[in-house]
Amino acid sequence: MKNLIDKIKQCTLCKSTLPLEPKPILQASQQSKILIVGQAPGIVTHNKGIPFDDKSGERLRIWLGVDENQFYDPELFAIIPMGFCYPGRGKSGDSPPSVLCAETWRTQLLAKFENIELTVILGKYAIAWHLQSKTPITELAKQWQYLFKSNQIVLPHPSPRNNIWLKKNNWFENDVVPILQNRVKTIITHSSSSINSTSDHK
Repeated sequence: MKNLIDKIKQCTLCKSTLPLEPKPILQASQQSKILIVGQAPGIVTHNKGIPFDDKSGERLRIWLGVDENQFYDPELFAIIPMGFCYPGRGKSGDSPPSVLCAETWRTQLLAKFENIELTVILGKYAIAWHLQSKTPITELAKQWQYLFKSNQIVLPHPSPRNNIWLKKNNWFENDVVPILQNRVKTIITHSSSSINSTSDHK
């Protein structure tokens, strides 16, 4: 896994199409328990070099019920966007992630994971890849009980731009988020117990 991530971070395949120098941003460990799949880094993430170190990340961590230390622990969370570099601005928000990025790296990267217990899917490009679906995000978010059975869940993007959606669909934060938090807590607690048990037997 480490060798593959090192190769990805040196990737310049999309250099000619990017508005800025390539700067692949991702987080992963072979032992990651929860996989977060999003679109592509925004300009703030590009500048900082840290995924979800912004208002969207703050809300996402609240939805997951975790703190920064937990979120940025690759043994717990893998953060693998559809495109690893900032794609630039489009007519309405950021441009779509590069297709070449996923075609080149995604299958071999996902194959390295051994212990993923939950995949959190954000955005239509991640939905298209992981669920092979064009169903609207709102409808998929309502199907959380069905998706949970296959250890997946679709969330609306946690960006402040989605505040109107969240107000119109208050069932999401009222009903779904507490259950998601409980699921994440169970995974993390089980992970901690396993680590302690392994340490006890050394």
